[in-house]
Amino acid sequence: MPNFSLGTYPNYDKKDQPRIYLPDSEREALLHTRNCAIGSVPSAHGWGVEMNLQQRKALMRTAAGLDHADLAVVNGTLVNVYTGELLAGWGIAVKGERIACVGKEMQPTIGSRTEVIDAAGKFVVPGFIDTHAHLNLYTTVSEFLRYAMGGGTTTIVTELIEISFPLGCQGILAYLESCKGQPIKIFGMIPPMVTISSASRARAINLEQFRELLQRDDVLGMGEAYWLPVLAGDGRILELMEETLKAGKKIAGHSAGAKGPKLAAYAASGISSCHEPISAEEVVERLRLGIYVQVREGETRQDLKDIAAINDMKLDMRQLVLVTDGVFPERLAEMGYMDAVLQRAVDLGFDPVTAIQMATINAARCMNLDDRVGGIAPGKYADMVILPDLQNIKAEQVISNGRVIARQGKLLELPKQYAFPRWVYQSIRLPGQFTPDHFMIRVPDSFDTVTVRVIDQVEELVTKEALSTVPVSRGLLKADPARDLLKVSCIDFQVNPGKQFVGLIKGFKLKKGALSTSMAWDLTNIVTVGADEADMALAVNRVAELQGGAVVCAGGCVIAEIPLPIGGNMSDAPMEELLRGSKEFQQAAAALGAPFANTHLTLMTLTSPAIPFIRICEEGLFDVRSGSRVELLSL
Repeated sequence: MPNFSLGTYPNYDKKDQPRIYLPDSEREALLHTRNCAIGSVPSAHGWGVEMNLQQRKALMRTAAGLDHADLAVVNGTLVNVYTGELLAGWGIAVKGERIACVGKEMQPTIGSRTEVIDAAGKFVVPGFIDTHAHLNLYTTVSEFLRYAMGGGTTTIVTELIEISFPLGCQGILAYLESCKGQPIKIFGMIPPMVTISSASRARAINLEQFRELLQRDDVLGMGEAYWLPVLAGDGRILELMEETLKAGKKIAGHSAGAKGPKLAAYAASGISSCHEPISAEEVVERLRLGIYVQVREGETRQDLKDIAAINDMKLDMRQLVLVTDGVFPERLAEMGYMDAVLQRAVDLGFDPVTAIQMATINAARCMNLDDRVGGIAPGKYADMVILPDLQNIKAEQVISNGRVIARQGKLLELPKQYAFPRWVYQSIRLPGQFTPDHFMIRVPDSFDTVTVRVIDQVEELVTKEALSTVPVSRGLLKADPARDLLKVSCIDFQVNPGKQFVGLIKGFKLKKGALSTSMAWDLTNIVTVGADEADMALAVNRVAELQGGAVVCAGGCVIAEIPLPIGGNMSDAPMEELLRGSKEFQQAAAALGAPFANTHLTLMTLTSPAIPFIRICEEGLFDVRSGSRVELLSL
């Protein structure tokens, strides 16, 4: 084992990679012993805030050179996100999970058992933070982290809405349990469970459960409080918001379309952040009201390009934050996680230090986490990323909680796998098999034609209302693929199992076949779109047989599927299986005529009140603007 003198330590040419001096066998032994090292210890629920006096004394002794660090990073250029400075030749000493000191004089902290990383010619930045994720879609935490940790993300704040509808409060608790003990920190936001389905609304988390969840250290507040019901005075949402603020926690906003007095009124309700702005003008309007703006670059939207114009406005960007709003398996595997978002910001002309602040200290302050993460400073968790330069966001080494968890993209610590209880695999409860008759639309046979409200899928996520004259054949309305007029149906799989509504939709452009998914947003429905009633029935039955998933059918055959048996939203299969399934689903949907880049995303969002304008559930069509049900027939 190397024995460093207090006066010297090796320096390497800048072209060399950062080096770990400890031999692998000794390093592994050291990591095991450091499980009990003095430092801040996670609480029973999550990553606690407070250190006790003994732990603080250990940091102070290390900083003063009276005790040796467990880990030291030396010779690098520290990106100080508090001041915006680049501090060449600085180092960081770590005791346990926390940073003891930073500065140029690291020699007194280095002993014979100190793990030393030489970062000569490299940049040391804080670990990246995603403050608005949707982890409980598609895959488990452990599988997601296998692909996410190597890029430098060390803290994630995830919405929990997807697991809440099919599995309730107990599902949220199970999911939070799966997040504990991971190599990086994961926090949750409790959903208000806003839905267009009155049946699903009746199953929402109650006030007592909400209060109990807010007491957890790994819960940071309330997620996505949609602005329309807030301003409409929805008593339940306002009560949950009040409880959140009383608990001293955050309310994440969702203000798509709000502006002027309505936006000001929404800001006054107590929300502190919003991820919905899609232009520089919308960003500025929210920043001026004191709202943290979380700029999305992920699965549902990629807004950085349109927002980049803010660079020319010479504004203070302390309340601008980079987030993903969730990434699905293919994007994660192909592009990366927060490292890809940060790279995109740099490529679009954001100053690299400013961009790093947007993914670290700004993010931490947005969620009241800056007392423990977000910067490289004494007392903070030792979360760091070593980069080759500030134009190339490629993590060469990732340190989380004082441990090197990845090097050159290869994980040195694997995520913890969690065995979900059996009941989470039993959420689909349909009363029986569906037949083509279930997807018939019956109207009075005295009409030759009727005018029908149609969901017009004008963009991948956005819909509008359209009126279409449709012929009546023996009292039935049929799909007409030649006119891009398809059937769309929602079926409750849990609250009122089998309750169903069938309508019409355009924009999916299927020439034949059907698509179906149980991953419908904001309720407990299976949603299906199809050109053929028999294929729609087959797709729904297959989703039920899988206990959740996404299915493509055509000609009486299942041609692609993604099993998602955990609450109908997630799979515990290896990520590689999900990648294959997602690719096959998209290819099969495109072969049937679907024009969307992510057809499954378009399908699953048909039920969400968060996206304009016409939505659907098992009870019928819903106009998001008016907040009311609308009739299928326009008579």
